[in-house]
Amino acid sequence: MPEDLIRYDILAQDALRGVVRKVLSEVAKTGLPGEHHFYITFETRAPGVRISSRMLAQYPEEMTIVLQHQFWDLTVTEHAFEVGLSFNGVPERLLVPFAAIKGFVDPSVQFGLQFETAPADAGVEEASREMDEVEASALVFDPPAADAAEPEKTGEAQVVRLDAFRKKT
Repeated sequence: MPEDLIRYDILAQDALRGVVRKVLSEVAKTGLPGEHHFYITFETRAPGVRISSRMLAQYPEEMTIVLQHQFWDLTVTEHAFEVGLSFNGVPERLLVPFAAIKGFVDPSVQFGLQFETAPADAGVEEASREMDEVEASALVFDPPAADAAEPEKTGEAQVVRLDAFRKKT
């Protein structure tokens, strides 16, 4: 099979992260429409992530935040978003690069994107090799039942995998 010199896998990954960027940009301008809300999972040690040492100690690898009722000062740039959230009554400000995001879900419409990220300590060459294993999927998300405040699970998932279009090794 010919070598993919265009790197469609990376282009698709970037395009799907652009969906997240566009949605968050609109929410920053106009607020959440209707019943929409988001679960965003990200790697806490990824390059560029800024969270407090308290939060990093509690979530040493990844964490999921919910943008629904109580968040403030959402700002979105080309490469990251920043938001204020309260954790156990303590206000926090988080900065999350889009490259650190592992999952984005809007359970109100059963839509989600899942990403694989390169290791934080990987060099450029190693990160490039990791991108060969990137998998971005559009899927339906059943949020974990961590507490009663989270919505109930809904429906069956249909998964469409972009890796079906990547080169096979």
